[in-house]
Amino acid sequence: MIVLDEQLLGRDLEELISAWYRGNVCFITDLRPDTIIKDDAIPMLLRQQSQPTFVTINERDFWRKVEIDNNFCVICFTFPDRRAREISSSLRAILKHPDFNTKTKRMAKVLRVTDNSVAYYSLENREILEIAL
Repeated sequence: MIVLDEQLLGRDLEELISAWYRGNVCFITDLRPDTIIKDDAIPMLLRQQSQPTFVTINERDFWRKVEIDNNFCVICFTFPDRRAREISSSLRAILKHPDFNTKTKRMAKVLRVTDNSVAYYSLENREILEIAL
């Protein structure tokens, strides 16, 4: 399951991702409809799902700040709003990478995606590792 941050609403990302991703694609607001979801509530909502990958462009509020858990992954894109539609193709490349190509390999990790690299840390290893895209 890929869960998109509410900041990504209205950009057709769910449709772009659904075209190549076989699992469910939804927004964080779908997990608790008709309520305001603060950033600090997101880990709790993700824990209630089956190994979701949360995707956001709110890198400032999640990278090195989110409460990481064995049951979910967070992918923070550094792209500005105007480049949000690029997330689909970039996400696809990340999910094909040998370090992240299965749910098991992604769980308990927080990734920070730039134009040409992915930095990440995990629950087990807080040291930031970086790979080129």
